[in-house]
Amino acid sequence: MNLEEGLLKGDKKACARMISLLENDDKEAINIIKRLYKNTGNAYVIGITGPPGSGKSTLTDKLTKELRNEGKRVGIIAIDPTSPFSGGAILGDRIRMQDLALDKDIFIRSMGTRGFLGGMSQATWGAVKVLDIYGCDYIFIETVGVGQSEIDIVKIADTVLMVMVPNLGDDIQALKAGIMEIADVFAINKSDLGGADKTQLEIEMNLDLNEKSNYRPPVIKVSAVKKQGINMLLENILEHKEYLERTGELNKSRTVKNRNLIIKLVEEELMKIILDRTIKEDLDYLSKDVTDRAIDPYTARDRVIGGAISTGVKGYSFKK
Repeated sequence: MNLEEGLLKGDKKACARMISLLENDDKEAINIIKRLYKNTGNAYVIGITGPPGSGKSTLTDKLTKELRNEGKRVGIIAIDPTSPFSGGAILGDRIRMQDLALDKDIFIRSMGTRGFLGGMSQATWGAVKVLDIYGCDYIFIETVGVGQSEIDIVKIADTVLMVMVPNLGDDIQALKAGIMEIADVFAINKSDLGGADKTQLEIEMNLDLNEKSNYRPPVIKVSAVKKQGINMLLENILEHKEYLERTGELNKSRTVKNRNLIIKLVEEELMKIILDRTIKEDLDYLSKDVTDRAIDPYTARDRVIGGAISTGVKGYSFKK
């Protein structure tokens, strides 16, 4: 059974292999996505983000089990930070969800960021499409948890769940617009601790100032460890899904996301072409000139792009 056939039949090994190939930018895997893209669009993508230590993994675990109780097939993409030194990742989320891995209708994949900012991995979009073709009804993407800059999840997820915890110590920072504006549902985890009511009030007050036009994100108090409020949280996530479908916002949102994706893929491919036509020694030469202030970075950029466009072959030299 080849990869394409295995993916369509819901084979876990084929799914895992496809994601690994996409992480390495394999051309055959990309061609398989091209051929099977008509089979996508059925999975609903839920992004789970929030500060480190807020309990995103535990909450993902509990929400997944609730969906499985309803007979849904679930995919989980857990993004872990990659070491800037070794290039490795701990991939701890898979360890914390080991019991889920035994379920034939749950697929868990840990992915390292590999240096990409925004709490995401470069191959996340491809992994989502693979899981969609594989037959998942819902796909959770749990982001790294890097704070206020972690907004890339909104470019992929249909619903963004923001997980907060009481007593973070810097409430105003936590409620800044960059993060507040991407959330469709708020969950205050560990709400059995003191300060949950205060955190809920602060979020509600902030929403009063940044209210979305026709939809106000609900703020739900939960305790993932004690399994409190999970049903209500899932109900609110599904209510947001129903709202998007009923108003036509789901298709509109996905169209905007696809536009941004096309631009991103074009940027990546153009970068590969330009760097492929620029030898390392030339980049080193330009970099030294910028350091010595013989030229500025913008001029260096123009020379790299101009050289790649004018020659169309590898080995163009910028040296005088």
